[in-house]
Amino acid sequence: MHEPDRRPFFEVPRDERIAMWEKLYDEPGFGIWLANFRDIFMDEEANAEISAFIADKIRSRVHDPEVAELLIPKDHGFGVQRLPLETNYFEAYNRDNVHLVSVQHTPIERITERGLRTTEREYELDVILYATGFDAITGAFDRIDIRGVGGQSLRELWADGPVTSYGLQVPGFPNMLMPNGPQSASATTNFPRGIEIGVDWCTDLLQYAWERGYSRVEATAEAGEAWTREVEQLYGMMLMRNAQGWFTGYNSNVPGHEKGKIRYLVYNGGTPKFRKLITAEADAGYPSVVFA
Repeated sequence: MHEPDRRPFFEVPRDERIAMWEKLYDEPGFGIWLANFRDIFMDEEANAEISAFIADKIRSRVHDPEVAELLIPKDHGFGVQRLPLETNYFEAYNRDNVHLVSVQHTPIERITERGLRTTEREYELDVILYATGFDAITGAFDRIDIRGVGGQSLRELWADGPVTSYGLQVPGFPNMLMPNGPQSASATTNFPRGIEIGVDWCTDLLQYAWERGYSRVEATAEAGEAWTREVEQLYGMMLMRNAQGWFTGYNSNVPGHEKGKIRYLVYNGGTPKFRKLITAEADAGYPSVVFA
């Protein structure tokens, strides 16, 4: 894949921007998203321009104008939420046997013997697939009654969002290591590759403790506060902070994850920087960790 264009968005002439987008859009993969200008992730005006470009592409691929408009996101700009890797996805809506029903405009009322009924009509279906979303990043942790020092509940500690040190440890929860935990860089990259960073770091930490006769490793409270603040500040730079999606902890099906209550779940500083930070921590003898 191409490297991201590192030039400031508005220093590149518009016709050159459009030409680059046309080229990236016609290529396979995520180039139109990840090889684009960095400004589209942080600048409202830049994002509005690429969003308009993508909207026009959708309109050109979907024959029915009303269906095309339904398929164009209205609650977030292009690239603010993770993109699907698609081939002829939009063209599928041009088929006679494919219908797009917006449950925002015509909500589902009930399941019937023949299919399901919306506020508009009944649809006869052979199979219904339930896509109800998922409680990303912290959901698996919340479903285990994990207790720390003094019986502290991890679920209660993370009620308003996770608190971690590098997304790898939690203050007050000794010997709990998370190779792919909340607020790490792994959540925003390819998981099989990204988790290797955390696995290696945790392995080295355990080796360090074992060689020195320690049986307890715990992140300091100061480390947890500093890292969580760093993660929050990075969200402040990104347009994703305004999105209703799993990157911000939104899930209407999960209590406490409602609209307007942001949760700082992932590290947005990039994997190279993340690796550099945790490597420096290890090379310095783990100053953010208490051993006993």
